[in-house]
Amino acid sequence: MDFSSFITRYKTKLHNLFNVQNDIDEISLDRGLPRDIIDEAMNCKPLSVFIPEEYGGRGAQTHEALSMLEVSSYESLPLSLMMGINGALFLQPVVNYGSEQIKQSIFDRFLQENNMGGLMITEPNYGSDALHMETSFRKVQNNGEAVYNVSGTKHWAGLTGAADFWLITARKENGGGKLGRDINFFIHDSRRGGIEVEEYYNNLGLYMLPYGRNNINITVPEEYRLQPKSIGIKMMLDVLHRSRLQFPGMGMGFLKRMLDEAITHCKERYVGGQSLFNYDQVKKRITRLQSSFTICSAMCAFTSENVPINKDVSDMDLTANAIKSYTTDLMHQAAQSLVQLSGAKGYRLDNIAGRSMVDSRSFQIFEGSNDILYQQISESVLKNMRKLNLRNLYTFLSDFRLTERAADYFSDLLDFKINQKLTQDRLVELGRILSRIISLEFTLRLGDKDFNQKLINNAVKVLRTDVKRMTASFVRDEAAEVVEDYEESSSWLDSITPELVHS
Repeated sequence: MDFSSFITRYKTKLHNLFNVQNDIDEISLDRGLPRDIIDEAMNCKPLSVFIPEEYGGRGAQTHEALSMLEVSSYESLPLSLMMGINGALFLQPVVNYGSEQIKQSIFDRFLQENNMGGLMITEPNYGSDALHMETSFRKVQNNGEAVYNVSGTKHWAGLTGAADFWLITARKENGGGKLGRDINFFIHDSRRGGIEVEEYYNNLGLYMLPYGRNNINITVPEEYRLQPKSIGIKMMLDVLHRSRLQFPGMGMGFLKRMLDEAITHCKERYVGGQSLFNYDQVKKRITRLQSSFTICSAMCAFTSENVPINKDVSDMDLTANAIKSYTTDLMHQAAQSLVQLSGAKGYRLDNIAGRSMVDSRSFQIFEGSNDILYQQISESVLKNMRKLNLRNLYTFLSDFRLTERAADYFSDLLDFKINQKLTQDRLVELGRILSRIISLEFTLRLGDKDFNQKLINNAVKVLRTDVKRMTASFVRDEAAEVVEDYEESSSWLDSITPELVHS
């Protein structure tokens, strides 16, 4: 089937599932996977876009994967995340690092039996500090066969208790209670048992996806261990960066849905004798929603053109972090705007506005908290500046591959020397600025491809405004400080004199 027919069929199926056969506003309130709905969606073989042709898939082409995620997220953000978990965090790592002995059998189960897979990295005591995870493995002999015993505790893995396969990360036992520094990945078939769900979490949003805490005590055959091309940590970076680079796929459909819902509501809703759409503040919000749609489109184009399945992206930290953090910020901002425009009815969990607000919030946290990613963006840029012995920010950005055109829009604003020893909060501020400048670069490139020029111009204006405002704040550096003994002399009631009260 050609891709146009494939994606149209999938899009029609999802629309019928969520809007004709069922009411998504009702089913979104149920915990866990509505299995009958998921099975019908999976019958369209959406995950085939992540599987190479030689194994029966569609070819693992990036633009097809992003398009599938976009169609999914327009109808249901949790569904899109489920597809993203399966694709970016299980199937793509197996494609790139799995043993040839096991690939075909695993892919067959996805294509023929609608199986699903997930990734377990996070642990209760080691979230963002994944390199210090305590889940461990040791190699043993079992009836003359080399196998790995993997044990530990993992939590916040999407599809907890529901996935047929898991990628599980662990560190090698070196004896004496010490663990190796490198990270290893193991494929586990849930039919073999060994994973006990100790608790299901009451996650704030994304009700469709089960999350929880898992006790791991499994035996994994030798061929089910992923084979890194160098070291395991670099393999993990390749997996995580590739996933972050594909976030715009999930963001694209979601942002379009927020935009469509906002326009429809504001044109139909009348206040003060006129349509909401005629109010300047409303137009401002919708213009920003359109800009978010355009910026995300530019990111989708960039990832599709620059991130093929066989490319090692372990060194694309700056790009991946900028794309993931800003995309997810745009998503939550869009949901907040739709809630505001929708008024009271939008502040309901069974309304798309309220549901989208809580569902999108977690995207700013998982796969790297945005605050941490913004800090890492700044650290990457500062490291590159040190290598070139540069201190002026504009001088560097004007000749940097990710900002060379965008930097010219801020030649005066960015013409200052940067302190190489910025505090953590200042690194976060700078990272936010840099992510917007990088996104402007992508947007300008999209404008070269016959994309709607009015949308491009508006997105450029919004990005320029944001960068100017954020840079002005960064340069002034008027940050307040924490007052540790804040309760001292801080009662408003004590500050009121009796005379003022009785008057």
